[in-house]
Amino acid sequence: MERRQDRTRHGDAHAAREGRAKPVQDLEGLPSSATAPGAAPATASGAAPQDAALAELADWVRIASVSSDPDRAHDVRRSARWLAGALRRTGFPRVEIWETEGLPAVYASWPAADPEAPALLVYSHHDVHAVDPSEWQVTEPFSPLLRDGRLHGRGASDAKGQIMSHLWALRTHLAQRTAPAVTVRYLIEGEEEVGSVHMADLLSEHAEDLAADVVMVSDSMLWSLDEPTVCAAVRGSVTASLTVRGAARDLHSGAVSGAAANAAVELCRLVDLLGDASGRVTLPHFYDAVAAPPPDLRAGVGSVAFDLTDWQAETGTLGAPGEAGFTVPERLWTRPSYEVARLTAGRTDAPALGLIPAEASADLLFRLVPDQRADQVADQLRAWLARHRRPGFGYGLEISSTISDPYRTPPDTPALTTLTRAVSQAYGAPARHIGNGGAAPGAQLAGACDAPVLFFGTGLPADGWHGPDERVEVQALRLGVGTLTRFLDEVSTGDGRTRQKT
Repeated sequence: MERRQDRTRHGDAHAAREGRAKPVQDLEGLPSSATAPGAAPATASGAAPQDAALAELADWVRIASVSSDPDRAHDVRRSARWLAGALRRTGFPRVEIWETEGLPAVYASWPAADPEAPALLVYSHHDVHAVDPSEWQVTEPFSPLLRDGRLHGRGASDAKGQIMSHLWALRTHLAQRTAPAVTVRYLIEGEEEVGSVHMADLLSEHAEDLAADVVMVSDSMLWSLDEPTVCAAVRGSVTASLTVRGAARDLHSGAVSGAAANAAVELCRLVDLLGDASGRVTLPHFYDAVAAPPPDLRAGVGSVAFDLTDWQAETGTLGAPGEAGFTVPERLWTRPSYEVARLTAGRTDAPALGLIPAEASADLLFRLVPDQRADQVADQLRAWLARHRRPGFGYGLEISSTISDPYRTPPDTPALTTLTRAVSQAYGAPARHIGNGGAAPGAQLAGACDAPVLFFGTGLPADGWHGPDERVEVQALRLGVGTLTRFLDEVSTGDGRTRQKT
């Protein structure tokens, strides 16, 4: 295998800074000796927990790094500085905050003791989704609370907890070393929750610094705490805004009702036409490129324990409609879909007052699977709208610039074997391959780094990502630390090599 030299400005590869956070002694536990710069999270009983590692995560969760709120831009920058400090305390000899035209990313690099060792690039994000504090019941969004083995707070699971699992695992890995067994690089962006609008720029401008033999995306979910799984595929996404106009201004229904174009009714007609009675998307040629999952993924998806009642309780959904002929796990991980994320029409700040809205709009989201391409699906949506236009209305369609392609980790990737074994050892049972219902920049990173992409996260379906009372299971963090420590210990040797020899 050709292994890439570290090209960063790192100085002594064996540099281990004085005062860095002490490594974990228990491979299965969280680092009880981690440096925690802030106060511990509150607990339901009012007592401070003894685990300094959770206090460290809680300190970060307190920073309201909401990337979609311009008034919180300074908090996103505070979050970047906090993470840079944590990376330096861990011992990274090179840590930088990379500014963009929007919000900053954090980069770190630690060369391996062996200059010929392969390089691992870890990707995640430190920004968090917007909050409505009135909807939170357990605690305020940025006042972390430890209760019943869960740390509550925005970002605790998506994705600050995932990043801290990597740091805690690296500290454990370094217990008997002065440098990691593989060169470790981190790219933690600050705009994921607003579509990673400057991700392409970062990958282009810093291509040399981000060179890697394997990439690991940590912005994904486990299936459960009882059943070990490894995410081997993520869906892509196309988001679009569809607008319909039926009049120059809102109209009084008493004057024109029954004889005027109603933008809201027309929009509802179009939304209804997007899917057929069997739950399939009606865009022309939408399914032409849908590839069958490989045997490992098909076997994993078909064998996971699934209870519809439990799943509905965990996710909060009242039903499970979807494409006919496929199970819920198959729909989530191996089939494409579409959603209406938002509908707007008429006055929302006052009573309707008998008005017919002049304009209505819908935010649409399409989830894609291999081998669909996001740009082709965008063209299919444009063609579909052209076919369904009617006289008397104006139509607008805006496709987001941050569409993403689906990605599947090549089944023969040696590092995937290592990750699967590490998960199996952490759980004490064989792990199976599944997919991820959401999107991640796997295809983008694979193309930019010319390297296979793995996925590992510590989130769970019940964690409440993007919703009120987000939380992370402490046990999921422990399993994550155990998995990632083993992965770092083994990925540079044997069948843990990051890619096949060429």
